[in-house]
Amino acid sequence: MKRIYRKELWQRIGKANEDFRLIEEGDHIAVGISGGKDSAALLYVMTEWQKFSPVSFKITAISLDMGWGSDLSPLKNYCAELTVPYHIEQTNIGPIVFETRQESNPCSLCAKLRRGTLHGIAKKMGCNKIALGHHLDDALETLLLCMSFEGCLKTFKPKTYLDRADITLIRPMIYVEERTIIKLVNRLSLPVIPNPCPENGLTKRQDMKKVISCWEKLSPSLRDNLLSALKNSTIWPH
Repeated sequence: MKRIYRKELWQRIGKANEDFRLIEEGDHIAVGISGGKDSAALLYVMTEWQKFSPVSFKITAISLDMGWGSDLSPLKNYCAELTVPYHIEQTNIGPIVFETRQESNPCSLCAKLRRGTLHGIAKKMGCNKIALGHHLDDALETLLLCMSFEGCLKTFKPKTYLDRADITLIRPMIYVEERTIIKLVNRLSLPVIPNPCPENGLTKRQDMKKVISCWEKLSPSLRDNLLSALKNSTIWPH
């Protein structure tokens, strides 16, 4: 696979790693790959980082088969090309949430089941950390969702230790804008599998994307300004 060395991409990933000590000596990191563009980019980033990182760490890729009958062979081939060990965990999370339970708020239950399954598999495979593909836009959208619908200043953190699961979640692309990831995926032709979820594209998060795009017309540096606000707040303590 050809390499892309976008200066801004690696500067932002390096800065996040420096600020939050995301990747450390001896880590065994599970990289969750769902078939979406973000997790495909994350796996590329992690394998490239592994080549020039000052610390030694291992990577194992994990996918959850949601029970929709999706063809995950492109992900299998992708991991083989990168020489990354790959595990597919078979589940029935999709049918359980949308057919058996018929949840009025399916996204909440689905996310809970996916998290629990991923944490358990990662621990079983000897991983001490899980890398997730969340990027800057995800963090800002979550912040606006919490402000708008919960009345609080909150978003997920770049690094979180889960004491009940005894595993640490890291988000190496937390400073990277979504448009940078899109460019990376397109230039490398990384595998992206269509999301079969019935709720795909119909969530409030999509509305927050539109809000941020509108605000950006008034303030072109909006994303970086909001990132600075997060870094200078107690939401993201270093």
